[in-house]
Amino acid sequence: MKLGIMQPYFFPYLGYFELIARTDRWVVFDVVQYNAKSWMSRNRILHPTQGWQYINVPVNKAPHGTPIKDIVVKDRAAALARVLGQLEHYRKRAPHFRDVTDIVRAAFSGASDRLVDLNIATLKTVCKYLGVGFDYSLCSAMDLDLGGVEHAGQWALAIAKQLGASEYLNPPGGRAIFRQEEWDAAGIKLSFTNLPQFTYDCAPYQFVEHLSILDVLMWNDPAKVVQALRKQS
Repeated sequence: MKLGIMQPYFFPYLGYFELIARTDRWVVFDVVQYNAKSWMSRNRILHPTQGWQYINVPVNKAPHGTPIKDIVVKDRAAALARVLGQLEHYRKRAPHFRDVTDIVRAAFSGASDRLVDLNIATLKTVCKYLGVGFDYSLCSAMDLDLGGVEHAGQWALAIAKQLGASEYLNPPGGRAIFRQEEWDAAGIKLSFTNLPQFTYDCAPYQFVEHLSILDVLMWNDPAKVVQALRKQS
């Protein structure tokens, strides 16, 4: 069983979905501390005139150290309206505008006011649109013993051991936190994704890499996106 573990992000970039497509089971790591300046409650799309802009989900104030599972969206209806408004400039230019805005509406309507539920809904709706399986569990709802974790790279190892994973797959940016010898000792293969650069025509705008999956889907047929996701499988 190939395992993936990630914090729940808001309509994340293509590489996040590559990781989902290449794993057999997914753990939503919702016990980590919420960080307002992270992809937990925001992402990036093209700006109407130049470069990119943030789309975000305002949340209620919470004490420092609050885990993402306990973060509540401030006004889900208002957040949806704002995101749709920021996507409006794609309407006459992007070929898949209607499909993507339907995805956004479905995600917001299929979630509770918890940020983690909204973020999971964004993953589920995109995966459904692409035809990618998404077998997930909430870390906070699992009976896992994480008391012996001594450093950041051991969270995934502890979970992988208890779930009986044969391989753990992680994005390339996280290499530095892992100690290969610990994985070797546990008999679990440690692997990393390596998504090739995925560029596309978004005229009259200038292409910007690593934007939200929403931008990718605006300009690309689902079959083309899935082909890119599975290229490294």
